[in-house]
Amino acid sequence: MGDVISSHLDEAKQEMISARTREVMGRFGRLYEQQYAVALFNKVRFDIEGGGGPQPQLMHRKIPLENKSIFSGSLFQYLENKKWRNRFLFIPDSYNINYYDSKASHDRRLHPKGSISCAGYKVLTSMEQYLDLFSNILPGMEAKEGSSPFLKCATQFPLILWHPYAHHYYFCVVTEKEQQKWHAVLQDCVRHANDGLSEENKVQTPAFTDAVRIYRQAQGHFGTWEMMCGQPSQILSNLVMEGLLPELRELISPRLKGKLHERQRNWMLISDAVYSLVQGQCQAQYEAVLQKCEAACCSLEASIRTDVDQIITSKEYVTNKIREVVLPKAEKLLKVSIQPYIGSILDALMEPTSRGFSEVRDVFFGELVDMSKNTLNEGTKETVAQHMDKISMLAFHPVKMQSCYEKVEPLSLEGLQQRFDVSSPSVFVQRAQILMRQQMDHAVYTFEQILHQCLESQGTEDLCKTIQRCQDRVIKKYDYDSSTVRKRFFREALLQIFLPYMLKQLSPSCASELPRFQELIFEDFSRFIVVENIFEDVVLHSIMKDIMLAVKEAAVQRRHNLYRDSIVLSSSDPSLHLLGDNPSIDWAGAGEDTEGEGGESQKRRRRMKQVVSMIQVEGSPVLPNETYKEVSGVNDIAEEEQNDGDGEENSDGKASVDKNGSASPKALVNPSGLSNGCLLKEEEEANKEQGQTKVPMKAESDAQSASAEEEKAKGGDSQSMMEEQPPSSQEVSEKVFPPPSPPEEISSGAPETAPESLPKAKEEDVNRSTASPQP
Repeated sequence: MGDVISSHLDEAKQEMISARTREVMGRFGRLYEQQYAVALFNKVRFDIEGGGGPQPQLMHRKIPLENKSIFSGSLFQYLENKKWRNRFLFIPDSYNINYYDSKASHDRRLHPKGSISCAGYKVLTSMEQYLDLFSNILPGMEAKEGSSPFLKCATQFPLILWHPYAHHYYFCVVTEKEQQKWHAVLQDCVRHANDGLSEENKVQTPAFTDAVRIYRQAQGHFGTWEMMCGQPSQILSNLVMEGLLPELRELISPRLKGKLHERQRNWMLISDAVYSLVQGQCQAQYEAVLQKCEAACCSLEASIRTDVDQIITSKEYVTNKIREVVLPKAEKLLKVSIQPYIGSILDALMEPTSRGFSEVRDVFFGELVDMSKNTLNEGTKETVAQHMDKISMLAFHPVKMQSCYEKVEPLSLEGLQQRFDVSSPSVFVQRAQILMRQQMDHAVYTFEQILHQCLESQGTEDLCKTIQRCQDRVIKKYDYDSSTVRKRFFREALLQIFLPYMLKQLSPSCASELPRFQELIFEDFSRFIVVENIFEDVVLHSIMKDIMLAVKEAAVQRRHNLYRDSIVLSSSDPSLHLLGDNPSIDWAGAGEDTEGEGGESQKRRRRMKQVVSMIQVEGSPVLPNETYKEVSGVNDIAEEEQNDGDGEENSDGKASVDKNGSASPKALVNPSGLSNGCLLKEEEEANKEQGQTKVPMKAESDAQSASAEEEKAKGGDSQSMMEEQPPSSQEVSEKVFPPPSPPEEISSGAPETAPESLPKAKEEDVNRSTASPQP
């Protein structure tokens, strides 16, 4: 391996790589310093003037969940010596994949054999997918039909982590169920790693994304970019490799010798070595640029605050001058090339996105229904604690959230990608999935806080009704917030599709006229007012009016389950603001007296919570037909047990579901819209004004008798009713609660030959089913 790299990457090529990296980072550094000052001015102005927009109803977790791991288990990994070896994978809450020789090595806290940061990777489940992607990277090395690939998978169920530049990782498992579960977990790692830039940083993040975007536009790349993912050093490495790799391919590819699979393997080793070299240099140079900007931040901010009024006045004057030149051309282009496509693209975005957010609602609702039914049999704080300890990490459970993520996967912009230079809809799919997980976590956290307050004040009396009341409040808050989030996502996704196209069309005719406007800016203000940014703002606002109108008209259509902007939810939940923020409610310890040796042992076991449990039983051998076993007692969130169709029926309605997310680098427009508020169960007048009908809460005895009568009248055909449920988009005026649609089950994947390792099923496992709401 070392000989291959050293022979093809000699000192001359390494110096060429370093020179190209310095060149790219030099241009990026100048753009970053320019955009840093602009972003700092925008932040100071926002702090002074404030911003509007609807306030969220759900509480947000200020402190992330700590002391949790996402996943662990064993599978087979392909090594450089062309052998498959059993590995133990441990995924902490950082979502980096650490792999060890064995579980014993992990338990002894030894250093892992390696760690994988999944930013920019794709998870593949077949060799055909892998070879197709590989042939796109290295043209001229396509395998002939019938030829054997360069590696033979040990089983029929591979799992491959593919990256266009970095090292590829090959795993495999024994059963299809294992493959599905691992695929969901690895996809979650990729999804989390791709969302690397924090939106909380109001200066560094917009400065970085704008600098990257402007750099790529100068190279002629105006559309979305799939490799805008991960940490800054990874993104900058992708930026360098985007131009460097084709040049290296022309130099090195003809010199690769040997059979096809050997040339493919050698090229991967070379590409990975180059990527590692580039990433190290990018990291060092970016830190130097960032340190320089941070050192000048205080003086820049002082200058801005001293002359903020004059800077704003000067910027508005220059903006009006540029608008006179640009706006007529922009409106003409907008009328001919943009307006005819807004509706079709919006529909393509809305349908799968709304289904995904509706599924989030159903999964959350279903977990609370299970919790309510179990408290009917054993209504103690211990029972509630057991359920809440699992529900608290529901948003981070990749298998249970998989059914939600899959609803967005069909999103397609076929026929429009080439016209508007959209490289792939995966940019929007992943952004929507990240927003779905955030909304699930907000809903879980809000329910957790409200329920904890109720239990502190009321105790366990009428526990089931208390849970249902808390559930009712949170579901309505979720409906409102998901509407706001979805509408913002639609606006910004449309903006991310159309704005680059308009800039590409207008730049040739407008670029030559922009320098003369620089003369209108005072030299002291030139660091905070950049004519290129103003040009983009003018183009953005020219198209934003049509986008806002399209989303507003879509909100009127009930099938999209979006709140109309005219609906003002003024009945905010006053008691919610009185809740103390308890980020670390120890549901696992609620109601338990952990004294003595047994108590200490339980405390030690709780120190690390694992969201999904798939751990090799300690001391057990790895069988030829088995890669792991699932251990009872470790499953913090157990997988769904398969329903037999004989569970109790639940009479609940369904309210509208809303969703919205941000995919663009800059959130430049605040949605005009909905004021802060939440529909409360007790306020019947507000519900009538908004066209929502309310299903009154019934006593448990009434609910059970009604359920028994319905089952008798329908002959127990509850399962068929579940299959005949309409799609997730439910009208607000028809229902208040969504019937919990059974999520597509992904089994734990434990081999059938080892049933003793499966976790015990719940003693009172009552299957969910749905019934029509009472009129």
